[in-house]
Amino acid sequence: MKTPKRIQPLVDDGLVDEVISRLMSGKEADIYVVRCGDRVQCAKVYKEAAKRGFKQAVHYQEGRKVRSTRRARAMEKGSKFGRDQQEKVWQTAEVDALRRLADAGVRVPRPYDMLEGVLLMELITDDAGDVAPRLCDVVLTEEQALEDHALMMHYVVLMLCAGLVHGDLSEFNVLVDAYGPVVIDLPQAVDAAANNHAEAFLLRDVNNMTRYYGQYAPALLGSRYGEEIWALYEAGELHPEVSLTGVFEDSGEAANVEDVLAEIKAAFEEEQERQERLNDSD
Repeated sequence: MKTPKRIQPLVDDGLVDEVISRLMSGKEADIYVVRCGDRVQCAKVYKEAAKRGFKQAVHYQEGRKVRSTRRARAMEKGSKFGRDQQEKVWQTAEVDALRRLADAGVRVPRPYDMLEGVLLMELITDDAGDVAPRLCDVVLTEEQALEDHALMMHYVVLMLCAGLVHGDLSEFNVLVDAYGPVVIDLPQAVDAAANNHAEAFLLRDVNNMTRYYGQYAPALLGSRYGEEIWALYEAGELHPEVSLTGVFEDSGEAANVEDVLAEIKAAFEEEQERQERLNDSD
């Protein structure tokens, strides 16, 4: 196929030999299958901020550290240089998250290179060598759903122990190969300690996973893994080998009405977006 404009610099530099096909178009990037030497890889071409469909991106960026004070000031002022730097931070956040999570034991695609807003990374494939399906396209048995849900909860714990919350985890951002689920799409990953929305993001991530797997294993639908995981994290008792029960009892403290309304609104928007993704995948 014709080489996309954004990938051409990588072809000119010899990093990419051929663009084989366009895999998909997401809300923050277009994905291509490319050949690099004798290896087939995935090329993620990030969309410009004005063209991204990611809602409330500012909430995800809260707490991200920028080493250069000049860059930080420019980003705060919103100058052209600052906007350019904000884009670089958004794009490099995924590379950093992929590396941190791989080191923590989470199955994620291996990142290879990042140039001109294009991330080259491992292409996750099935036994036949074809691109691995997304979780939303896989039919599971009850036993497999329970097993994979437990593994995903373990990955959520490993992510949090590494200081990160995915922030957009759902059946659309998980691939499934012969060895099980693989977590993808991490440019919005948030710093658990520095982001005031981290708890809400984690609860939504866990609820998304539980809701999906619960279609095949209804016993999961009454569980409260998200609340349990976050409570352990706040108490300083979360560690990679923790045994989860899915059981959690509220403290009885009065809920903040504004927070509850915000969560209801976020859940509504999430469901709308989920339906849009389902329609796009048909």
